[in-house]
Amino acid sequence: MANKEMLLIPGPTPVVDSIYDAIAQETRGHTDPRFAAIYKSAIEKTREMLKTDGEVFVISGSGTIAMEMALVNTVSAGEKLLIISQGFFGDRFIHLAKSFGIETDIIQSEWGKQVDPAVVEEKLSTNSYKAVTITHADTSTGVAADLDKLVPIIKKHGALVILDGVCATAAMEEDMSKSYGEGKIDVVLTGSQKAIGVPPGLAVVAFNGTALSAREQMKRVPAYYCDIYNWIPIMHDPQKYFATPPVNLIYAYDEGMKLVLAEGMDNRYKRHEAYGKAVRAALAEYGMKAIADEEAAAATLSCILYREGVDDAEFRASLAKKGVIVAGALAHLAGKAFRIGHMGNTTEEMLEKAIVLIGETMNDLGFEADIQKAVDRFRELALPVA
Repeated sequence: MANKEMLLIPGPTPVVDSIYDAIAQETRGHTDPRFAAIYKSAIEKTREMLKTDGEVFVISGSGTIAMEMALVNTVSAGEKLLIISQGFFGDRFIHLAKSFGIETDIIQSEWGKQVDPAVVEEKLSTNSYKAVTITHADTSTGVAADLDKLVPIIKKHGALVILDGVCATAAMEEDMSKSYGEGKIDVVLTGSQKAIGVPPGLAVVAFNGTALSAREQMKRVPAYYCDIYNWIPIMHDPQKYFATPPVNLIYAYDEGMKLVLAEGMDNRYKRHEAYGKAVRAALAEYGMKAIADEEAAAATLSCILYREGVDDAEFRASLAKKGVIVAGALAHLAGKAFRIGHMGNTTEEMLEKAIVLIGETMNDLGFEADIQKAVDRFRELALPVA
């Protein structure tokens, strides 16, 4: 099917024809061996993408369910969790943890900035935590966490690393086999609708052996649907039943994962990094500035401050009439910025067209924009992956 609009929000992201074709296949019974084979394939492709030696879970739900599953299976009520937050979605772990009686401390950066690793080191040196959460790319700010600096500090102090990859997985490296000093990333969680490029509705979580040992030491967890012990048998043999999976969405996810792996993970990382830099540089030619400094900017989305005098609602509505959908900003940035996604199945051609139409919209609203200069800057940086 033809996409009528360019959906350039931080998720859901554009869906390609082969994924639409997959989701439109005949619905089969959830224990049908033909469906079970596809489900098993999707699980194994996820394992290959994340390179984990533990368990992978692909279940019905949003990224929030994935966050909950990651937390309740590793940290018990009364234990301490350190939350590293670089925006709105990092803060969400506060509410989740409190719902389950988990004690929390939080290190919050200024929006647009990364958390200072020295502050994390100091906090871990003076307190004992069961786990630390990191939002790899915060959807509200477009700030990326520096895993090469943060993970070694956390592992040195013996805490589990829970990585929220909702807006990063399949576009920014999340290799669970990679050693960071004294340990590895223990849990990665994500959703289907962002860099993987599949419609919303699937929660994806991976646990390594260390995280699984943490679950084994817990007598019980305050969950039923999110208890990984109820899902492990199904992930090993999808013909077994615990809760009905979204059959057609699993078809789509398997196709999406096929596309991810066919491109190659290193190629995807390079492509997304190039697109992010190109989009931000092009928009800077219009007098717009990303709130994240370039060295802290995520590869998957950008939060862009308007020029003085631009009306947010008018800008986004006018742009939407041209067929490009971007998202408003959150919290104190609402009305002052917009968020643009450049991940998943988005292409160089789509993003260049969006740059042109954003320039046209600025001109329409009375703000001078040099479209050719912006396009030239975009093309300079959005280099094809060799």
